[in-house]
Amino acid sequence: MSLENIRLATPSKDRLSRLKRTTGISQWNVLCRWALMLSLADSSTPLVKDVVTDSNVEMSWRTFAGQYGDLYLALLKQRCVTDGLEPTDENVSKTLTIHLARGIGYLGAHKEMTTIEGLVGAVATE
Repeated sequence: MSLENIRLATPSKDRLSRLKRTTGISQWNVLCRWALMLSLADSSTPLVKDVVTDSNVEMSWRTFAGQYGDLYLALLKQRCVTDGLEPTDENVSKTLTIHLARGIGYLGAHKEMTTIEGLVGAVATE
């Protein structure tokens, strides 16, 4: 995976499909942005280091990040540095992949995060 094209793992796609139905948020990129921010807010290192991005959900970096692409990129580079990694393109891409997977897991694991109100409430208390 590169930052040019972001592909999700099948379990992540399945979880996001359920979240799309329950929250009414219809865009993959919006849910992925929430997931990334939830994961980056957690200072622990994700346990899963290798994510198989095998689903048919793929989006460009521009679609994922929108007008805040520079901000998301800076956050990912900072996380690489915090985790002791050089912020190379490969490390930034891998960091995005593992944090997306973990964040999507967070979104689907908590019952309160299955509504828009729950998502906002969960992030506002962080």
